[in-house]
Amino acid sequence: MAGGSVDPAAETRGRLELPVDLLSSGNPLNDREMKRRIDARRHPTIAGELTAIEDSDDPGYLVRGDLTFRGVTRSYEGRMDIVALDAGTLRLEGERVFDIREFGMQPPKILMLRVFPEVSVRVSIEATKDG
Repeated sequence: MAGGSVDPAAETRGRLELPVDLLSSGNPLNDREMKRRIDARRHPTIAGELTAIEDSDDPGYLVRGDLTFRGVTRSYEGRMDIVALDAGTLRLEGERVFDIREFGMQPPKILMLRVFPEVSVRVSIEATKDG
């Protein structure tokens, strides 16, 4: 962080893992079917790996990284807001729509309801410097 902002030229590295068991729609029947389709026993986590941060013409930063879900890894890029809270803490916030079919998962059919394959994910992450 240079002067309270992010230095995109600095080495970029970060990893986040989310246990699949924390995913919830609020409906136990839907949640059970979702975890069965994810195969949560074989793939208990969703992992994100931050690989690059660049300045952007739009507000925020252009962020690149890899997302691993159900054992399938895909690379993505998108805009994120990154704020230096203090000399050792960053807050990263962003949102992206993912298509679960890109990870080999078909949306469930629940009775007469159609479930769309696009999932909107919004994150707010506070990261602290080691040491």
